[in-house]
Amino acid sequence: MRPYRSMLFVPGHRDDWVDKAVRARPDAIVLDLEDSVPTERKTEAREIVAASIERLRQNETPVGLFVRPNAFGTGLTGLDLEVVVCPGLSGVFAPKIEQASEVLRYEALIDHFEIRNSTEGIELIVPMETARAIATVTEIAAASQRIGSIVGSTAEHADVAREVGFEWTEAGLETLYIRSKVLLACRAAGVHAMTGLWEDIQDLEGLAHFAQQSRQIGFRGMICIHPSHVAAINAAFTPGTEAVEFHRGLVEAYQAAETAGHGATVYRGVHIDKAHSDKAREVLARADQIAQFDDAGWR
Repeated sequence: MRPYRSMLFVPGHRDDWVDKAVRARPDAIVLDLEDSVPTERKTEAREIVAASIERLRQNETPVGLFVRPNAFGTGLTGLDLEVVVCPGLSGVFAPKIEQASEVLRYEALIDHFEIRNSTEGIELIVPMETARAIATVTEIAAASQRIGSIVGSTAEHADVAREVGFEWTEAGLETLYIRSKVLLACRAAGVHAMTGLWEDIQDLEGLAHFAQQSRQIGFRGMICIHPSHVAAINAAFTPGTEAVEFHRGLVEAYQAAETAGHGATVYRGVHIDKAHSDKAREVLARADQIAQFDDAGWR
């Protein structure tokens, strides 16, 4: 999966909000058919979402496009996917997954609709929204090659808060174990680790702190619900100029030491060896991927 930093939710039936979301320049948009769409507009929303995907791709909008369908328990999942698994869709944001077998159900449906609707490459993003999901996250993360990301959910008023029973604080210690468990599962499965959600629309300082803390833990992106949050999230998950310079110099210093027949050397007062070089290369690779998207994608 592309290293999405920001993933902005948009109600699927509000096509007038889609362009506003795009103008915020998130790395990806999730067109929602689930919680934000009234029951009486579910059918209409599918067609609106499919039309939005087609329009954005015709305009060569570089943003990743995902859809959150209704959960399996509603009986609407297949109806949703039949319409929205179409050319231009990047992936499916699969809600209320609790075990690996449910991932395989999504995989089977997507296999079918990809062939039927002449598309391919659909990825899965799976949020950890229930206690059962968190308990089996390692199995879920490794359940399918389609899984591109697992989300360590933390929102104050979302399903996960009710399920686990935590009392949310800005410091986030009450969800640190949950996020860490999800993060380790992502790393073990080799999938993109994301987190979220910051609910306070006005508190951009708190958002920036939470995003920075999440990056420090090891996450590489975050979901959000308001366009005003995108810039702070993108900034938090983008390696800074000084960090890129430091790591590029580190790689060069290690290469020089290796050429001279040494397995280690000192760089800016720090003892470095191959492990340091490998980590630096990862940082540089992520920075290059982000730069390519930022520089070439939005024109």
